[in-house]
Amino acid sequence: MAVDILLGLQWGDEGKGKIVDVLAPTYDIVARFQGGPNAGHTLEFEGTKHVLHQIPSGIFHSHIQNIIGNGVVLDPIVFQVEMKKLQDRGVDAAQNLFISKKAALILPSHKVLDRVSEEAMGSGKIGSTLKGIGPTYQDKIGRVGLRVGDILAADFKERYNKLVERHRKTIEYYGQKLEIEEQEQHFFAAVDYLRTLKLADTEYLINDALNSGKRILAEGAQGSLLDVDFGTYPFVTSSTTMVAGACTGLGVAPKYIGEVYGIFKAYCTRVGSGPFPTELLNEEGEAIRQAGREFGSTTGRPRRCGWVDLPTLKYSIMLNGVTQLNMMKADVLTDFDTIKVCTHYKLPNGELTDRLPHSLEADELEPVYEELPGWRVDLNKIDSVDELPDAFRNYLTYIESHLHVPITIVSVGPDRKSTLKREAVKA
Repeated sequence: MAVDILLGLQWGDEGKGKIVDVLAPTYDIVARFQGGPNAGHTLEFEGTKHVLHQIPSGIFHSHIQNIIGNGVVLDPIVFQVEMKKLQDRGVDAAQNLFISKKAALILPSHKVLDRVSEEAMGSGKIGSTLKGIGPTYQDKIGRVGLRVGDILAADFKERYNKLVERHRKTIEYYGQKLEIEEQEQHFFAAVDYLRTLKLADTEYLINDALNSGKRILAEGAQGSLLDVDFGTYPFVTSSTTMVAGACTGLGVAPKYIGEVYGIFKAYCTRVGSGPFPTELLNEEGEAIRQAGREFGSTTGRPRRCGWVDLPTLKYSIMLNGVTQLNMMKADVLTDFDTIKVCTHYKLPNGELTDRLPHSLEADELEPVYEELPGWRVDLNKIDSVDELPDAFRNYLTYIESHLHVPITIVSVGPDRKSTLKREAVKA
C-alpha cells in the first residue's frame, strides 16, 4: 500500500482539516508530519466547529489510528488542553492516538525566545505566531533540543534545566528576563499527563502498517509557500511543508508515496508578514475577508486576502507532484460580478513569466490578470456537481486548463456535508 499526502499549496489556512475529515473514513491511519500548535485545522459537522492544533484531523473517527509524527514540535500544555476539549465533546482521543518519541518538545522558554526575537526584528519581523515553533526547530537542528522520549528518562528534569539555562542566556542578551515559573508548573503537569499516553517509535508503526496493507493519509500543516526552503523566505515557517517533509517527518521511504492532494482556496490569503503579489488592499479584499471569515483560527489575526495566483500554484504543484486538487471556499466569491485570476507576473524589464522569481516583492513584479464572469449563485445551497452554475464550471475548467491537474473536490461551505466530489479529466 501507499501513503497518500494532503497538504496546502498556498500560505496555509487552505482548509486542510476539513478535507482530511472528509477523506479519513477510507483510511486506517491519519498522521501529522510537521508543524505544531501554530496550525489551526478547522472541522465543522453536526452544527459544531472544532479546531485542532496538534492532533491529527482523523481523531473524530473511532476506527482510525492517529499519529503525531517525529517531524512535529509538540507543546505539552496546548496538547493537554486540546485533549481535554475533545474529551468534553465525548471523544476519547487517548484510545487511538500515538505520539512519536522523536517529536520535539516546545518548552515555556521557547515561547519567550520566540517573542523577544520577533520584537528585536522591529519592522522586519517575520510575523511569527509566537508559539515557540521557530526556536524549537532551531534547537532540534542545533542538536540541543528535547524530544518526547526524553520525558521517560530518569534525568529529564536535569536535561530540561540545562536547556532552559541556555535559553536564559540568550534572552538576557536581548536585555530581558526569563520569567516562566507559572508556565513551568503547567508544563510539568502536562508532561505527567503525556507520560500516560501511547508514546511510540511511530516510524515502525507506520511501516508495519504499510507492510500489512493498511491505508495511510499524511496530513501537512501550514502551506507550501511557507516551506523553509521553497517558500517566500525569510517569511516562512521553520519546517518542510512539502511532500518531502512527510518522508522525513514520519519515516516513510519516497517509494511509498501515492496520491498527493493539493488543497487551495478559490482565492488567496496570508497571515503575517511577507510578499503577497495578488493582495487586495481595497474594498474587494475586505469583502473576501468578511465573506470568508478570514481570521486566523490559531491567532485570531485578520488574514490578508487577494485573488488566486496561478504561478504560485503551478510552483507548489511541481514541487509536490500533486495528483489531485481540492478547491476550498468557492462559496465565498458568490457576490462578485467578476472574478480575477493571476496568470503571469510582469517583471521590471517588461517580461511576462509564470515562474516564480527569487523575490515576490510587489515593487519587483506586477500580477497580470484575466477576468472571468462571476456566478452570483449561493453555492452553499448546492448538493450536487450537476447543479453548479455554468459560470462556476467555467472557472473550474479554466483553472484546470492552466494547472494540468484535475480538481476532484470542491468545498462550497464550512460543514462536512458541503463537499462536492467531481470527476475531472486531466487537462
